Amino acid sequence: MITFIQVALSLLLLFGCFFILVGALGLVKLDTFFKRLHAPTKASTLGVGCVLLGSVLYHIFLGEDPQPRELLITVFLFITAPISAHMMAKAALSLMMEKRPSLPGHETAKDEQLPPPLPRTMTEGRHDDERVATRTDPTAPPGHNL
Repeated sequence: MITFIQVALSLLLLFGCFFILVGALGLVKLDTFFKRLHAPTKASTLGVGCVLLGSVLYHIFLGEDPQPRELLITVFLFITAPISAHMMAKAALSLMMEKRPSLPGHETAKDEQLPPPLPRTMTEGRHDDERVATRTDPTAPPGHNL
């Protein structure tokens, strides 16, 4: 039974190291920002998760309590990595609006003669019953003429 546990923990560590290496190579070798963003967030999250899971299981099988810092690192990693990747991708898209990602068929938005994106309004994306009321008379006190 001990040999099976050692082999399982070794496999977890090897898989974790493999995914961390793939994420690092993807960060270095891939050409566009979005590809470079995808590789470390997916592969490294899985890799670090496997390493931390192996560490927690190692301490459990030794008869020790799992360290809270390992569990906190795992939770922190699985919460922050996807959120930070999403925020970086949204920021990159907003900075590159004139150079949109290519459409299916490898045609750019300019080749398809798409109109530029419209500016967002305060009521865009809301249902009719949630629209913000606007004042009709700018000299009226707040709460009147809504």
